[in-house]
Amino acid sequence: MQGEYVLEMSGIRKAYGENVVLNGVSLAVRPGEIHALLGENGAGKSTLMNILFGMTVVRDSGGFEGEVKISGRAVNFAAPTDALAAGIGMVHQEFMLIPGFTITENIKLGREDARATALSRVFGRSMDRLDAEKMARDARIAGLPVGYMQFVEIAREIDKLNIRLLVFDEPTAVLTEDEASQLLGVMQTIARKGIAIMFITHRLPEVMRIADRMTVLRDGELVATKDVAHTSIVEIAQMMVGRAVGAVGAGRRAQAGTQSGPPALRVENLRVQMPGEAVSGASFEVMSGEIFGIGGMAGQGKVGIANGIGGLFPASGSVEVFGEALDLSRLGDALDKRVAFVSEDRRGVGLLLDESVAHNIMFRMMAARGSFLRRFLFASLLNGQEARRHAERMIKLLDIRCRGWRQKVGTLSGGNQQKICLASALTMDPRLLVVCEPTRGIDIGAKELILNYLTKLRDEEGLTVVMISSELAELRSLCDRVAIVADGKIAGILPPDAPDAEFGLAMSAVAQGAGGQTA
Repeated sequence: MQGEYVLEMSGIRKAYGENVVLNGVSLAVRPGEIHALLGENGAGKSTLMNILFGMTVVRDSGGFEGEVKISGRAVNFAAPTDALAAGIGMVHQEFMLIPGFTITENIKLGREDARATALSRVFGRSMDRLDAEKMARDARIAGLPVGYMQFVEIAREIDKLNIRLLVFDEPTAVLTEDEASQLLGVMQTIARKGIAIMFITHRLPEVMRIADRMTVLRDGELVATKDVAHTSIVEIAQMMVGRAVGAVGAGRRAQAGTQSGPPALRVENLRVQMPGEAVSGASFEVMSGEIFGIGGMAGQGKVGIANGIGGLFPASGSVEVFGEALDLSRLGDALDKRVAFVSEDRRGVGLLLDESVAHNIMFRMMAARGSFLRRFLFASLLNGQEARRHAERMIKLLDIRCRGWRQKVGTLSGGNQQKICLASALTMDPRLLVVCEPTRGIDIGAKELILNYLTKLRDEEGLTVVMISSELAELRSLCDRVAIVADGKIAGILPPDAPDAEFGLAMSAVAQGAGGQTA
């Protein structure tokens, strides 16, 4: 019946040239419902939201087929401001906040409280003065923990008048476990007030916890819409990827690594001045040919270890790679010693978003070692044939979902961007690979591929891998040993099958018993 749904999208079809990215997709969301939109990266979720919000990329590429209704009324938004006026808001994974503005200014942006002045009475409301008393003073956004920034995003959207539908795009991807739990509770409170929620996420346990219904897309097609109470995580995963999803890291070896010479990595008393992730004296060794995990709570220093070794932040202490000392003061020394990195910040550090897939895969190798170049008397030019062959090989090897090696990386989904970061690191032909948060914000299919490929690199090529992750279960499923960081130091190094209590004690910086190795 009319008005039963806040949002109805029927028979949506969208193509970019000959590439059909959505084919007959339908979706409906009720008032006060938490509706999960699921699918692998590249399944069509982002395109569906671009259509809903009237994004320029849709309009400038020929529009779309199908029908969109808001509360029973057909709409075709020409711009996101039209969606806002209709009561639709979005909370983004990548924060859309202005660092120099206060919390209040970010929440009120575009809807500031103002009072009339003599000029505004003559020349219009654009000359109004901000009501400083009404808009209370507050802390600035810059420097706030990511969890706080996420809640500011939500407050900004809820503050909008007549809000009917909130789209949450991977809202917990950058949050700690406690922050994520708080956010899920906030989402349930919002829904109880009658506001519909579209929940886009790759964290299936969160779907099972709070969602009422779900819609699953795969390769631009609608797979199913069903009540969450009548499904399971296993069934959802199979619908998303079109196959049974096995346990990652199932091939973990009983004995970790080999020791025929110096350790692959020796770290002694490492100190790193990274804001929010300071390291205050970490020491550990990584054996050749093992996957060594580093975990711990957010802000305890695990990310700082990788950034310190890579030379991105001021660091001191001793770091050796296969017996060779690293110069921590020189950015690039680790790369010279064949240590490759996959950053936790793929968009800010790991990628050139306006460049092609091929360029992103190869630019580090080109800059560091002059590979993929033809040298002439006074210049070097790209060897296009060699570059294309390598890019196409990596695209096939890592199943990078793209329209070709020329496509700009910024237009790809998060999972495919992460695969390109890995491809770029592997192109460096490393002896030691350091991957930081390799599965953050990516779907279950891409996650399985990346983690199983890391296992393959270890088992078949003997590559040593250091994996830093907030997902403890992932570390325990994949790694030969797991170090836990607390207060900027190594609180314990444990076998992956150690009791849960020992991991919990290490995260709390409590001394280990006989089951764990203390630093």
